Amino acid sequence: MTRKEDAPVGTIRIRNGSVWDPTHGRRGDVSDVCIENGRVIASLPATAPVFDATGLVVVPGGVDLHSHIAGGAVRAARLLCPEAAGSLCLPTIDEVGRRYAAMGYTTVFDAAIAPAFAAAAHDELEALPILDSGFFLLMGNDPVTLAACRPDEDAGTDLEAAIAGLLEAAGAYAPKLVNPGGVEAWKRGAEEPSIEAAGDLLCRFARAATALRLPHPLHVHLPRLGLPGNAATTMTLLERFGGARAHVTHAQFHAYGGRTAAGFRSRAPEIASALNRLPHLTADVGQVVFGPVVTLSADGPAQERLHRANHRKWLHLDVEAESACGVVPHDFRASNLVSAVQWAAGLELMLLAKDPWRIALTTDHPNGGPFAAYPSILRMLADRAYREEILRRAHPGLPGRSHLAGIGREYSFEELLIVTRSAPARILGLERKGHLGPGADGDVALYRLAPDIETTFSQAVATFKDGRLAAREGELVDARPGRRLVAPQVPPLPEAARQRFLERAEALRASTGAAEATC
Repeated sequence: MTRKEDAPVGTIRIRNGSVWDPTHGRRGDVSDVCIENGRVIASLPATAPVFDATGLVVVPGGVDLHSHIAGGAVRAARLLCPEAAGSLCLPTIDEVGRRYAAMGYTTVFDAAIAPAFAAAAHDELEALPILDSGFFLLMGNDPVTLAACRPDEDAGTDLEAAIAGLLEAAGAYAPKLVNPGGVEAWKRGAEEPSIEAAGDLLCRFARAATALRLPHPLHVHLPRLGLPGNAATTMTLLERFGGARAHVTHAQFHAYGGRTAAGFRSRAPEIASALNRLPHLTADVGQVVFGPVVTLSADGPAQERLHRANHRKWLHLDVEAESACGVVPHDFRASNLVSAVQWAAGLELMLLAKDPWRIALTTDHPNGGPFAAYPSILRMLADRAYREEILRRAHPGLPGRSHLAGIGREYSFEELLIVTRSAPARILGLERKGHLGPGADGDVALYRLAPDIETTFSQAVATFKDGRLAAREGELVDARPGRRLVAPQVPPLPEAARQRFLERAEALRASTGAAEATC
């Protein structure tokens, strides 16, 4: 599951800290965390190097399972929006590593890389300081996987072969669907598939990914992103996975009611209720953060809709026949009713999720906001008075369009750790991440408790990567790159299915030319 196993590792005793590890039920007991050759172990000799953590909180390194930090979409965004290049929304790859490590994060996944851009994405991630990284591979709008989805007796095996072959060729971690079939239809000028057809595609992909026993299930961006009334579609499609594992990403963008923008409202409680009763599904939130953002997505039709709504510049990148990429700058303003509803809907989803182990904190960076906003969002989850203060400053129509004001739940410190560390690692199937038990990677963050959660999590006192001190008080100490996380080899598939995949892939390469861009 990893490359670069020769990444530098260290041996250290982190002594006398208040240890929190939700996976093993540790809630602040004062003890040592021992790391030898990059892995957590039970004990070390008295002669081992020591880092004194007296008065500090010791937790596993953060894990971000859905961010956009590399690949063709990010490069296109920097070209279209040079004014944002180097900002919190479009940081350089060096700054990505520094900011994540400064917050105590040690693992990140890019959520959408087209096969044609996989080699370039690897090059970028090779330069990412400190963090272990990987990416999800776009499928479901290309001729190869769509052909493998045909309804006949060989379809299941053919789709498994296509998914496995693409993941192996690209060095990716998991399959990613973005509005499956919808983007391909939009590029042809055709109508998007019906909800019934989209649900059929989702079910087939989810079953194929489950059959391959991949560590992370199918990663799904549902149709009708951002549209009023899309919650009804979302709830219908959530039922279509048929018990197969799947991860629904940036769920907030699929949780709206109303028929038009004038009636736009949150239906997040209904989406949360559906997810609560479907244990085979996990989700991340895609929390909106007020301020300027740069939206980028393989959902070309959604990006065109945003461009027509906000009248901002737009770039569409047609990635051969494989995928699409749209880039549109945007502003989420508290004074704008639609933006305010989107902000509230994300918090509602997280606050109404009964099981924090099945939901992860994300902003869909940089779509909903920068990942650097995580500490502020954690404060909103943990402090009702703080989020209600923001609610009072938002559009006056928001209380009538959302349910946030009536939700009294406040996340505990342990729950904050779960949604930023333990749950993302478990959802990703990373057995060595998100905990501090024996055998875990020596990825550890140390914090100084402050009067508010935002200050606490804004900057780690120290971040250890594989047992070596990587960052201290926001400054990099050892900026060497981490490991690359890739999908494990799957069991051998029937030779006939493998040959059909290879033939379709070769035909696709022969029939497509260079990527085209239009502005």
